[in-house]
Amino acid sequence: MATPEFILELRKRVGHDPLWLMGVTGVVLDAADRILLHRRADDGEWSTPGGILEPGEQPAAALVREIMEETGVRAEPLWVSSVATEPPFSYDNGDQVQYLDIAFRCRPVGGEPRADGDESLEVRWFPVDGLPPLPPHVHDRVRRGLASDGGAWFAGRSEATDAMPG
Repeated sequence: MATPEFILELRKRVGHDPLWLMGVTGVVLDAADRILLHRRADDGEWSTPGGILEPGEQPAAALVREIMEETGVRAEPLWVSSVATEPPFSYDNGDQVQYLDIAFRCRPVGGEPRADGDESLEVRWFPVDGLPPLPPHVHDRVRRGLASDGGAWFAGRSEATDAMPG
């Protein structure tokens, strides 16, 4: 389902005004150092799989669900690789959103890549050195997911650490 029911209910009240939403995405890397990407149906861009948390849903569980729905691949989240506020975005219908994205480094544990025909037009594994053009925020997410060794990147990390007492 492209738009969760709770968002459709919110849109009845707020129209196209900006919504602040929580998203999860997966940087899924297989044993051959290939990254799982899907071409999004809403904008035609290649991206890491992911989606919106449902009310009360845990981030890792939401990500496993979203990756399976969009790509047909079962993935295991290994660690949080980044936490970032994404740029504001407007959908073709005028709905405005901005996401706090929690990205996880993941590994595949089953399934076969396939497009769902609703949210994904294509699904493919790409070698790390042969990625298709990606929007800047997706490129940054992939870079951070590949660089991460179990510690999450987040904006202001050094500033937040420097500001801590003693």
